[in-house]
Amino acid sequence: MRADESAVPDGGPGDPPAAPPTSTLARIEAQLLGGPRTLTLAQVAERAGAEVDDVRLFWHALGLPMISPDAVAYTEYDAVVIAQIMTAQRENDVTKRTGVSIVRSVGHTTDRLVLWQVEALVEHMAERYALDDTSARLVLLDRLGDIAPLLELQLVHAWRRQVAAIAGRFAAEFADAGASTESDELPLARAVGFADIVAFTTRTAELGSHELAHFVQDFETGARDVVTAAGGRVVKTIGDAVLFVADDAVTGARVALGLAHAFGADVAPVRVGFVWGRVLSRFGDVFGPAVNLAARLTGEAEPGTVLVDGATASLLGAPTAGRRFALTELAEREVAGLGPMRPVRLTWAQEPATG
Repeated sequence: MRADESAVPDGGPGDPPAAPPTSTLARIEAQLLGGPRTLTLAQVAERAGAEVDDVRLFWHALGLPMISPDAVAYTEYDAVVIAQIMTAQRENDVTKRTGVSIVRSVGHTTDRLVLWQVEALVEHMAERYALDDTSARLVLLDRLGDIAPLLELQLVHAWRRQVAAIAGRFAAEFADAGASTESDELPLARAVGFADIVAFTTRTAELGSHELAHFVQDFETGARDVVTAAGGRVVKTIGDAVLFVADDAVTGARVALGLAHAFGADVAPVRVGFVWGRVLSRFGDVFGPAVNLAARLTGEAEPGTVLVDGATASLLGAPTAGRRFALTELAEREVAGLGPMRPVRLTWAQEPATG
């Protein structure tokens, strides 16, 4: 790569620094960006047949830093991708709001994904070669060009499998459904629940960075394994808590009880609340009164136990649920934001066989 191809002129305080042509960064950029930086924002817009403001909005939605409009910071590949996306949006009459939401979903997810992967690899380098954190990052930087193709392969494969999986769920749930006549009703019936680590702040207050990373990773990995194995899906993790959904109440109960059992006194006990209700799914998250109710029930649960509301308990106690659950109505209490209610403790009627 020639120096004039890799350098980025100084266009303002937010511009990326020019990279020497022989630097590790220049080699990585040449590999990942599809070519040298040769275009300004206006030139990208011209090639895409779009307004400069629309391209700027696209770049911002990806979560990438905006730089001076005159900076030669974009590649021909950037222009090709943006042109294809904007052409598809016009041809399919996609509103700007929807288009930005889709682009933002990619930017938000890949930003967190890349950070997660890089930090895991830094930890590996530090442990494998007995390096301090800074040295481990420099070793990873030197090897990133070799590692990136495998990470890209994993990403594309996982994305394809996830799209196929959601298509299968849509086909199973909605193929024979008629159009809804209640426009104000939240669209999706789901089991939704939270599992929250008990006394997370106290448990982690004295941990160093290495121990804290392992603690959080063990919880997140363990929670995802339990949720997936029971047939549910993790919506998100929030440090000391996990939000999950399932397509029916029985599966939701299996997830909830599995989480309560998996994190015992020797790990980090959790309290769990879940309900069956209707939710709105947006931005990779779920919303609605059922989500709020599940969160409140989680706060009311004792360590290592699962609470549900009365309506969910009725579903799980019905003959169609297989009589596999034991339900114990608790004393009425005042729950913040909900008023008086009687939570119901959920347990197995008989511990399921393992192995």
